[in-house]
Amino acid sequence: MPENPVLRRRIRGRPLSAGGYGTTASLVLVSPLILLLVSAFAYPVGRLLWNSVFTPEPTLAHYARIIAEPLYLIVLWRTFEIAFIVTALAFLLGYPVAYAMARVQGRRAILVAACVLVPLWTSVLVRSYAWIVLLQRNGIVNTVVQEMGLSKAPLQLLYTEGAVILAMTHVLLPFMVLPIYSTLRNIPDEFAKAARNLGASAPQAFLRITFPLSLPGAAAGTLITFILALGFYITPALVGGPSTLMMSTLIAQQTTELLDWPFAGALSAILLVSTLLLAALYRRALSFSKGFSNG
Repeated sequence: MPENPVLRRRIRGRPLSAGGYGTTASLVLVSPLILLLVSAFAYPVGRLLWNSVFTPEPTLAHYARIIAEPLYLIVLWRTFEIAFIVTALAFLLGYPVAYAMARVQGRRAILVAACVLVPLWTSVLVRSYAWIVLLQRNGIVNTVVQEMGLSKAPLQLLYTEGAVILAMTHVLLPFMVLPIYSTLRNIPDEFAKAARNLGASAPQAFLRITFPLSLPGAAAGTLITFILALGFYITPALVGGPSTLMMSTLIAQQTTELLDWPFAGALSAILLVSTLLLAALYRRALSFSKGFSNG
């Protein structure tokens, strides 16, 4: 009786799909995604960066303009500063929420998950306009403050850096919560129980067992949140003002209002290179800390 190759793979314990697709079939299946990435991302970004140097003659004048005029460096620094503050706040607020999601059961778990996921399913534009309703001069916050007698005149809450940080933290919070939650959920409860049986208190068990094991999720969440905050456009444009101008808003102004595409490409290149450099340094720091702790 001839040997069945499918049965042989099943007996050996290998998944049936391990050798089910050849190279040609795999390329055919992946080709729509590759075509979409090339046409909708790689080509536009590459063309924008190309125009920043070749306009049509090779020149670095646009990059020299960024360095020569302090305004653009100030905007770049403000962008990274706001992104760092938003990431830190998202971590401080998101870690307890992720911990609660991983530990509660039943209806409470569904309620906590809904509080995290429903805002994620809502449009960023809607959430940004909601903050405008809350923070405007006749908004809910100013009304409550005046009724409590804390201020006689409406406070300037909207179009400030604080409003931008608050709104961006709210919008990006799920991107911090979900990676941490996925890591915490995979940590067995027996680890903390064993630490408690060996004499550790609940805070000691958390700080020495649970928190170190959740650091991969925290690292992924902070990196995702930071990168998204660097390129955020809708929320800073709606709730921010001229004093809170960020790189994404500045690039949009150069393309849509001034029609200076080469200079917008130079600004995009500076932001892209800075982001990739910080991401590489962040990953290097994480790998170094792992090696140091293991040593």
